[in-house]
Amino acid sequence: MHGGATPIVNAAKLRALAALLAAALAIVAFNTPPAAHAQPALTAPQQDALNRYNQALADFKAVLSQRRAQITKKEPLPNLPGQALYRARNALMSAYKDLTDAIPARIGRPNKFRIPPAYFDADNEPLIDEYLSLFAIMQAPPAGAQHSATPFRDVVDLGTAIARARGLDEATANIAGRISLGIFFAETNGAQNIGNARSNKYKGSFQTGVSESQRGQRKWAAIKPQITAFDPALAARDDMEEARVGKIDRRYNHWINVRNALMNAHAETFDYIPTVVAQFPDPVDQLKLFELIQIVPAPTKSAIKSGNIAAYRVSDPQIMFYLRNNSMFNYGQADRAKTSATYREILDAMWLFNEKFERALSKYDEIKSQKN
Repeated sequence: MHGGATPIVNAAKLRALAALLAAALAIVAFNTPPAAHAQPALTAPQQDALNRYNQALADFKAVLSQRRAQITKKEPLPNLPGQALYRARNALMSAYKDLTDAIPARIGRPNKFRIPPAYFDADNEPLIDEYLSLFAIMQAPPAGAQHSATPFRDVVDLGTAIARARGLDEATANIAGRISLGIFFAETNGAQNIGNARSNKYKGSFQTGVSESQRGQRKWAAIKPQITAFDPALAARDDMEEARVGKIDRRYNHWINVRNALMNAHAETFDYIPTVVAQFPDPVDQLKLFELIQIVPAPTKSAIKSGNIAAYRVSDPQIMFYLRNNSMFNYGQADRAKTSATYREILDAMWLFNEKFERALSKYDEIKSQKN
């Protein structure tokens, strides 16, 4: 090659270089997330919702970690140690609902807890597992608690017997037994003799206060002669448990706590069963309605007597507060803005109870099949 001469280009080398360049560009394009090209920027309200959700998630993880460390190190727990966990969980679900309201594309796959996906990110399932594990530790029965070998059957038998003593027919009494089991799952997730990490008042399998247990005891004494007449075996079991309880807190004998709680709060409500069943053929709806008798008794009884339970509307701020305190209309700004609701809307908002009630119904069917 001389001075100013033009160099000769090797065509084969040029083609090879072009091929390498094309391959490199293809790799870059393949590894660049599509969202980087297509996802629009978040609006200010959307970014705010995302920030609040991220903070709520971090807060929930922090309180879980703190409580686990305290338990592992056997450090003293604060009074009502479950309150901080409960509030952090609620804040997380509320923030996620606000996020999915602002960015619907964030609604993800179903989760094992049967929580509507708009309220809960399934990726957080392990956090709820840890939450439940911590509550199981904090609410463990005391050492002297008197367990039953047949806790579920006890609830069904007592509820059925109480309904029969009130003069209800066999079919209705069986439904009363099923409802009793549903309430047991709603109150304690089906665990017997537990404490309460969020209250110093309510204890035992049906979470009663001392005065409620005592009132139920008196009511039981009044109907026991009738029960003895048609079910002497159940009356004999009751005598055995009375002899067994001794001087412990009576709420920590499973049989006695269930019996007293049913007599205190539920026995008279069994009279409503035919009306409820006629309007709500779905057993889960039936269980929800009787749980509402536990939570907001006055308006629920009024709704039942109204002739059209589903359409009956509540708007009292105190009643709405009680509903929110029991996980209805409590997550996200849109839900919390509701100032009134019909009973159909209330039943639909009780989705946190669905999984518990379905387990109760399955256990009830198992008990009935064993008896048959």
